[in-house]
Formats: sequence, C-alpha cells, structure tokens
Amino acid sequence: MDRHEVLAELAARVIAVTRPHPVRVAVDGCSAAGKTTLTDELAEAVRAATARPVIRVGIDWFKRAVALRTAYPQDSPDSYYLDSWDDEAIRDRLLRPLGPGGDRRYRTAVMNLPATEPIERPDETAPDDAILLADGAFLQRPELRDHWDLRIYLHVGFDEVLRRGIVRDQAWMGSAAQAEHRYRTKYIPGEQRYVTEVRPAERADLVVDNTDFAAPVLLRR
Repeated sequence: MDRHEVLAELAARVIAVTRPHPVRVAVDGCSAAGKTTLTDELAEAVRAATARPVIRVGIDWFKRAVALRTAYPQDSPDSYYLDSWDDEAIRDRLLRPLGPGGDRRYRTAVMNLPATEPIERPDETAPDDAILLADGAFLQRPELRDHWDLRIYLHVGFDEVLRRGIVRDQAWMGSAAQAEHRYRTKYIPGEQRYVTEVRPAERADLVVDNTDFAAPVLLRR
C-alpha cells in the first residue's frame, strides 16, 4: 500500500467509529514520528470522505508553562515525560467536553508553542457528529488513555527518531551536536520509558510503521 491507500484506510476506520458524542481520535507516537504531517493528511482524507465536521488539534498547544515545570530537572527525561504537558487541561478543556455527558464546549489551545504565555481563546462548540483528530506525544498515558475513542500509534525506531530529530530541530537548538545531545539525554530516554511502561503500540487500535514516509505500513488494522 502506498501512503494514499494507507490514509484512505485510516480515514475509513475513523469514519466507521460512531458515538452519541464527538469521536475523539488520538494520533500518538514519539518525537519526529511524523504525527503532525500524517494527522493533517488524515484530516484531509476524512473531510473528503464525509460531511461530518473535523476538529484538528495539536496537543503541543496544551503544554505546561516552562516556568511551572519544577517537579524535575528541566533537562531530564522525567521532566519531558511527566511534566511537559498539562494533562488536566487536555482532559478538562478538550476531551471530557467532547465525551459522554460533555457540554461540547472545548478549547483548541491553552498555551503558546514556546510554552511561555497562556492563550486566551473563546470556547468553541462541537456538533455531536464531529470528529476530533489530535496528534501528540504520550497520548496513551493513564491520565488520558480512557478519553479516546480511537487510538492510532505511529511506530518509528529510535535510531530514526534521532536522525529526524537532529535534522528538524538543530536550527532552534543551536547546532546538530546540541540537538543530538538533547535527544540522547532527554527526549529518547523519556520516550523509551513511555514505550516500556505504557506499551502504546499494544494498546492502540491501529498501528502504522511510518519509517518510510512514502510507503507507511499498517501493522495492525
């Protein structure tokens, strides 16, 4: 299957999920797994196949303010894994309002992407037949896992995570060497802990090997 065919099958699986409330879809995976790109493309495929409204959200807009990440040393894997995202805001401002008994009033962001300033946006209201497509890291942690109606996990080996991460992030991190150091000492160890403790590929409803962007492989359907 080529990328277009995989996206078409994923879109069909998303559309097939029906609930009396908006369907909440997680696209989970490690850093540089291609979550944002695939989820953007999946949103286009879903919109092309159904008239149901699609809500597209990046969970990075729900990070905890950098100044509040004080539970662990900020350069540590624990800080990245346990203290970088505001799970309470993800649950209470996005997932629970769209879930059973929710009032359908949700937020698409609470923090700017540098995670230095809160964003004040009015709540939006979702129709009952909407589909939420949200991409981010650590989306199947115990604090969040029961608030999704469909879980998609993108698998990429850690060697590839390192390679892609250096290419993508060296500019804002200062150099390729600094990017490599941060991935080796913070991001990848945090993600290895997540994979070991949570087993996200086993818990997911659908698993995609996204090592080859042009030809992703649907490992579990």
